[in-house]
Amino acid sequence: MRRGNLPTHMKSPLKGKPLRNPGQSVDEHIHNFLTEDIFPYFFLPGFFIVIALLEWYQWATNSPPAPIEFSLIALLTLLYAVRKFVVAKRRVRALRLGRDGEKVVGQYLESLREIGAKVFHDIQGEGFNLDHVVIDKSGIYVIETKTFSKPEKGQPIVTYDGERISINGREPDRNPVIQVRAACHWLKNLLKESTGKECNPRPVVVFPGWFVQPTAESKSSDVWVLNPKALPAFISNSKPQYKIDEASMFSCHLSRYARVESGK
Repeated sequence: MRRGNLPTHMKSPLKGKPLRNPGQSVDEHIHNFLTEDIFPYFFLPGFFIVIALLEWYQWATNSPPAPIEFSLIALLTLLYAVRKFVVAKRRVRALRLGRDGEKVVGQYLESLREIGAKVFHDIQGEGFNLDHVVIDKSGIYVIETKTFSKPEKGQPIVTYDGERISINGREPDRNPVIQVRAACHWLKNLLKESTGKECNPRPVVVFPGWFVQPTAESKSSDVWVLNPKALPAFISNSKPQYKIDEASMFSCHLSRYARVESGK
């Protein structure tokens, strides 16, 4: 997943907010309860504990008041906190953009359940994750979501030459093609070890809100690079690769793995 920064002259590529997830209201209530009803009551006594310790230190050492020294310390601490807050705010905005992109893609994929496909989200590996996995009789698809902010004006274009991706003329820091191929290789080994059966997952990179310009080279590539709106049609129109019981076996083993990992 790519969590793109969102400068002032850029905008989110997502036209609307993603639909809500099951239990999201409960998550919001828990978050609000922690931040509004619990944390402040720990902060307040902590502040007075620090004041009390300083008073006890002055009483024990018979030290005179030092307002200048403590004011300098307070100023430096404040400057550090402001800097950390600004960095954290940017990071949170980028994380939220990436989160919303994954939700939007996930909701496009949900329509595939109607044709019998199994859809998985956020499969955890060792130090990485697979954003989405779809298992269908037409194949196994590993989907990497790249949510980049886009310019306020003009049509945002993604081009793919079969090996490299260009986003409005610039290549991203990490090549998504290499990344998603590595994810497919990991999933292939995982399912082979679990089921004893060979499979060849299809690597897919999607860019929510971006126009993906097809090229002759991209059509012969093993990696699909698409706008997520087109992905369900690509999957549902693909030729069958597995029997229904084989697809069910792969999805069963992946589901078991995901449940074990989520319980750790």
